[in-house]
Amino acid sequence: MMLRRTLLLVVAVATLFVPAARAQTPVEDKYFDSKGVKIRYVDVGRGEPAVLIHGFSSSLEANWSRTIEALAKDFRVVALDCRGHGKSDKPHDAASYGIQMIEDVARLLDHLNIPKAHIVGYSMGGAITGKFITTHPDRVISAVFSGSAPRMGWPPQAERDSNELAESLEQGKGMRPLILRLAPPNEAKPSDEVIDQQSRASLGRNDPLALAAVQRGNKEQTVTLAEVRALRMPLLAVIGSADPIKAGVDAFKKITPDLTVVVIEGATHSGVRGAPGRSEFAAAVHDFIAAHR
Repeated sequence: MMLRRTLLLVVAVATLFVPAARAQTPVEDKYFDSKGVKIRYVDVGRGEPAVLIHGFSSSLEANWSRTIEALAKDFRVVALDCRGHGKSDKPHDAASYGIQMIEDVARLLDHLNIPKAHIVGYSMGGAITGKFITTHPDRVISAVFSGSAPRMGWPPQAERDSNELAESLEQGKGMRPLILRLAPPNEAKPSDEVIDQQSRASLGRNDPLALAAVQRGNKEQTVTLAEVRALRMPLLAVIGSADPIKAGVDAFKKITPDLTVVVIEGATHSGVRGAPGRSEFAAAVHDFIAAHR
């Protein structure tokens, strides 16, 4: 029970991002209809396909600019704005999220006639990845969990965390609960001024009611221990040493001993020290995918 709670607590939240270095690879916005919801994506490079799924309150640019640049030299890179985010549609009902966010990935693969791909998710994207690879294992070459682990079960604390953030967003109080949960352990908590600045920056590019609905759909993205233990595709986790979600990655490793783990020293979950902005992050994802073509 403690193991399940630890895993879920660290992935029940998602992430805030400061954009990394702008990608030099030319990208063109494309869209497809995912059962009535317009999803924006980009499709660059050539080779085996890799699908990139960003974190909560982020977008494909904010999360993946450096990684797209690194991967597109050797692979076909498909990155989407998850529903409720970026330039994709943003419905306000919770029923539009949850399992539908997983099925968006499958529908995007169908739309592009891609039978299987490497699946890479950051934070919320890692939770989506965890559910996708258990429900669609035949469509996965390898899977990368960055800043994340699968959502294992749904203990009461996970319910409280999701509700707290959803209510804060619905009441116009911003991202404070999430910012505090993602603060680096063993460091001073951010000041109220910093929290307000980060919250405004994140909400400035988002719809708070859509983000609240995303949170209320989290429970549908959980997986079981048995499902995780049954995974047979190559697995990688990339995590910052100062990321509180590292505890969940450590627990994930105990369940799946074959999981490869790369720790980026000093990297946090988000902000200017966030792992996605580090060169080691993109290199770790690239090298893992290259080794498992």
